[in-house]
Formats: sequence, structure tokens, C-alpha cells
Amino acid sequence: MARIAGVTIPNEKQVQIGLQYIYGIGKKHAADILAKAKIDPTVRVKNLTDSEVGKISEVIGNDYVVEGELQRIVTGNIKRLKDINAYRGLRHKANLPSRGQRTKTNARTRRGKKVTVGGTAKKVAAKT
Repeated sequence: MARIAGVTIPNEKQVQIGLQYIYGIGKKHAADILAKAKIDPTVRVKNLTDSEVGKISEVIGNDYVVEGELQRIVTGNIKRLKDINAYRGLRHKANLPSRGQRTKTNARTRRGKKVTVGGTAKKVAAKT
């Protein structure tokens, strides 16, 4: 198994798909990285030589922010928005969607499981 940017890439995947296991690399960046490293995107990870893995690692290290460093940057950006009390920061604090989606009906992913309020029937008075 190839290890690139601290992530173990699955052996049976094509290189272009395998690179997408790294946080911060999607389809476009994976294709760009392989073009710069001059590697065929359809070759399997298990068939890569050590020099090819080194080329990929070098391109990623020089040109891209990935994994832990990128997560720190994103977390810092969210923290900054919260600190300055920007609207987006307030939405993050309240655990609500921050990009304008409706919340009256949907937004269950962000808000969590539905909590029913006042759904109980009144108790019947006992006869004495």
C-alpha cells in the first residue's frame, strides 16, 4: 500500500481514485497532480514504483494544502467567524445551516433528530 501525505491509499484502486482518499484532493486536483507528475491516471496503486509515489508526494507537498494543515485552516476560519459574531459564525454556533438553506422543514442533518413538543394527550380525570 502506498502512503502519501500520511494517508494509506488502497492498492486495488486506480491512482486517480486513490488520491481522492486524501482530505483536500478531489477529482480535479487528482487529475492535475497526475498530469504534473506525468503518471497515467488509470494505473493501479499496487503497480506504482517508489519513484512515481515519490513524484506524487513531491507535487502534493509543494503545491497543495492537505490533511491536518487544511483542517486547521478551515477550523480557524470558522473560529474567526464565531469570534467576530458574523452571521455565518452565529449559524455555526447554533449548529444550523450557514449557507441559506431553509430550516422550517428540512435541515435534519444539521439540526439532529426531530424532537416532538407538546405531543402528549391530556390525562383523563380518575373517577372517585
